[in-house]
Amino acid sequence: MSEGEVFEVLRAHLWGAVLMGLPILAAALIVGFIIGLLQALTSIQEMTLTFIPKVLAVVVVFFLSLGYMTRICLDLFNNWVLPIIAG
Repeated sequence: MSEGEVFEVLRAHLWGAVLMGLPILAAALIVGFIIGLLQALTSIQEMTLTFIPKVLAVVVVFFLSLGYMTRICLDLFNNWVLPIIAG
């Protein structure tokens, strides 16, 4: 493998990691923003109020997007790893 091919494979896999992490990070961001807004409006500054809903949202979104993440992993494996192994 040449240096350019190594960088292309690395770029594809890093982009796949970004795509796999995007739904979970988006859910945490949205829930955190909503809870922060509610805390600012009600002046309640409880730390567990932000932590528990974020964790629940991340777990729910993780299980809902598991098929999507698996498809990305399989596409990366079939399109990049298997051709390298086959030569």
